[in-house]
Amino acid sequence: MTDLLTPVLTKNWGDEKSWTLRAYEKSGGYDALRKALTMTPDEVTGVVKDSGLRGRGGAGFPTGMKWSFVPKDNPNPKYLVVNGDESEPGTCKDIPLMLASPHTLVEGVIISSYAIGVHTAFIYIRGEVLHVVRRMQQAVAEAREAGYLGTNILDSGFDLEIVVHAGAGAYICGEETALLDSLEGLRGQPRLRPPFPAVAGLYASPTVINNVESIASVPSIIARGKDWFGSMGTEKSKGFTIYSLSGHVANPGQFEAPLGITLRELLELAGGVREGHELKFFTPGGSSTPILTAEHLDLPLDYEGMAGAGSMLGTKALQIFDETTSVVRTTLRWVEFYKHESCGKCTPCREGTWWLVQLLRDFEAGTAREGDIETMLDLCDNIGGRSFCALADGAVACVTSAVKYFRSEFEAGYRTPAWELLPYELSARFSVPATTGAHV
Repeated sequence: MTDLLTPVLTKNWGDEKSWTLRAYEKSGGYDALRKALTMTPDEVTGVVKDSGLRGRGGAGFPTGMKWSFVPKDNPNPKYLVVNGDESEPGTCKDIPLMLASPHTLVEGVIISSYAIGVHTAFIYIRGEVLHVVRRMQQAVAEAREAGYLGTNILDSGFDLEIVVHAGAGAYICGEETALLDSLEGLRGQPRLRPPFPAVAGLYASPTVINNVESIASVPSIIARGKDWFGSMGTEKSKGFTIYSLSGHVANPGQFEAPLGITLRELLELAGGVREGHELKFFTPGGSSTPILTAEHLDLPLDYEGMAGAGSMLGTKALQIFDETTSVVRTTLRWVEFYKHESCGKCTPCREGTWWLVQLLRDFEAGTAREGDIETMLDLCDNIGGRSFCALADGAVACVTSAVKYFRSEFEAGYRTPAWELLPYELSARFSVPATTGAHV
């Protein structure tokens, strides 16, 4: 099964001091930049567009097309912002990428900035991961000293500065317009669109916002060509990507593979569900994507495959849960997160997530009343699609999909506490024997 892996972004993670400039250059680092600087910006954009690269942050919008939206006649400066505010439960691909190979991202930023016509780029990183912030700052400093940043990069006449910015630790700042407000020193809250960031983004200037993995994929595309990239993945979901497996799996971690691989294949690579247990449900792309079950094991993990199953590929954060897991408790924990992280700007999200938590706590405690499932679904209907950003949609997606596939567990909440139906200690990563009345 190892031939299913396509190590490109992760190929140097195991190298000695892979995060240093010397190690990166030794493996061919910055060769793609040299090649890009011999091309015109439009040619670079065209290669990325023709490769079929789609945004790796969740939405899957074509990256090259996003770049082409930036108006060329706007007199204001143009900006590139890299979204490294990785905060969603289960999502853990961008942080290890920046930690293990920061120069892959730096080179991607330089090439992308050249293509778009940007002279100041920002890398926005979640503030709690201070070690990652420092590593990216070190990589930027190394690149500048080597002549890859600053004025007249590699005698090309192109100038660029990169600013590494640490956020304050808000999930909402993963939403691109809230991120822009945060960069400007304001409270991170979503903006009303239009105008869209490509026209009026950072400092009311044309701005492109891309995920870390999206930009980090650019150097390999320029170096090896669009046909090489397009030879992997599926017809509409091209290339490689990093899948993050966590939870009840024998060997959790990052698995870089072509888009369209199935969960069954990934589980085989990861040693399967933990010994003695079987898959109950999983998230295909983090907690904001509707859960799926064992019946979806053989669906392609690409944008179209997940949409066809009523879910989303999201960030490819595959949280694996076996039969010992209470769906009610898991859903409650996710919604508690969304309630806590709501910026409070929109009433449906601010108030609705609070009420969802109250209902789910009743289901967990076995004190829910007949009809509460319908009340909860009606509440979800009045939250989803009625806010400035997609946080509210993610908050209700886990609830509605949980009821869809495991309604009987919620019905049991009319009379039986979830910790009695499925003792929580059994779902711990390393299980211990059940004890009577345990509630953790």
